[in-house]
Amino acid sequence: MGKMIGIVGGVGTFAGIDLYRKIYHHTDARTDKDHLPVALLSIPYKIADRTGYLQGEEEDNPGIAIGGIINTLSSMGAEVIGIPCNTAHVPRILNEILKRTPEGVIVLNMIEEVGRHISADYPEIRKAGILGTSGTINSNIYSDVLSNYQIEAIYPEEGLQKDLVHPAIYDKDYGIKAFSDPVTDRSRQDLLEAADYLVKQGAEAIVLACTEIPLAIHESHISQSIVFYSVSILAQALISKSS
Repeated sequence: MGKMIGIVGGVGTFAGIDLYRKIYHHTDARTDKDHLPVALLSIPYKIADRTGYLQGEEEDNPGIAIGGIINTLSSMGAEVIGIPCNTAHVPRILNEILKRTPEGVIVLNMIEEVGRHISADYPEIRKAGILGTSGTINSNIYSDVLSNYQIEAIYPEEGLQKDLVHPAIYDKDYGIKAFSDPVTDRSRQDLLEAADYLVKQGAEAIVLACTEIPLAIHESHISQSIVFYSVSILAQALISKSS
């Protein structure tokens, strides 16, 4: 049957649901009973915005609430945990999560899984463009991880990040958090413009380093650059660890 997978929801529009869906999509199953046991717990009002916390706009470290949710998932039988939020893996937040994680429960690091996946399956890639929230970008977490695999992380320039990428996710008039089903055309076009900028800077791959961006971008390639979906990579890693 495999170990039960736990998903921390409430950390992005549809992020938990999307991870749940991708786990089932990537599972080699022929009957209902062949699918892995999965528990999804979403309590969004308890979790402070991750970027808001990193930028000093939120007082409470969201890792505290996420750690509590993981404890509840553990009490339900979950042994392998996925957090479908890139920014939650910034050390200031992740360390608080891990301090509160019950012994024997595995919390996968999505950023590490992305680096491992690219290095193992696409060893020719040496430059990866990163699209994500300002919390993720400003933390340099992708640079820190990808450099261990001899991959250079390329980010949108400051104005592009501030004026296009971050608002495409957060703006209350058109961003993905406010309009997710469907996303607005402005949000999609702004993100594609930023991705095109990264390609022009030499990115051989584009990492969608926010679990909400795939609601706007569905392409497998942008120009000649392959697109990596961090939540899809996390789903495959969860399946592997649960076996």
